Amino acid sequence: MKVIGLAGWSGAGKTTLLAGVIPLLVRRGLSVSTLKHAHHAFDIDRPGKDSYEHRAAGATEVLVASGRRWALMHELRDEAEPGLAELLRHLSPVDLVIVEGFKREAHPKVEVHRAANGKPWLHAELAGVVGVIADDDPSGWAGRRAHLDDHAAAANLLTELALPLGDVLHRLGTRAALAQPPRKAG
Repeated sequence: MKVIGLAGWSGAGKTTLLAGVIPLLVRRGLSVSTLKHAHHAFDIDRPGKDSYEHRAAGATEVLVASGRRWALMHELRDEAEPGLAELLRHLSPVDLVIVEGFKREAHPKVEVHRAANGKPWLHAELAGVVGVIADDDPSGWAGRRAHLDDHAAAANLLTELALPLGDVLHRLGTRAALAQPPRKAG
């Protein structure tokens, strides 16, 4: 399993990029998972649904399953927000994990930048930026890059710059934690 991250301002085109890149990677025979950090409260459940009511009643975890998918919701309650290393260890093995967000973590990441956004570049201030995917020339960047609209080149860049999970966990300072199962609440 290899890991690469995407970092960029809101509106830079990260979601559109992934929507174009993931099908290319899958057609190449790779299994791909994504891990996205949300900066705000989110809920994939709705009031009135049984699973929502189970969580509202105090359940720590609720697993919802059907013939097409399953989802495990874990309530943090008074627990600290899990870090990237812990979350990566919860994923099933795949060829490539693309992390969106967690830009301050030490994993390898590619900056996604759109000129029309009018935002500054991030690569000068973020650790771990190993590539750039942008629609303009990166200020002060001499490394690997791809154009934002060239999904094939972006897919190549992401796969070439991804690191094995063990290396990423080492960068995150959790190599010893790799042998331990994810912590369960309770």
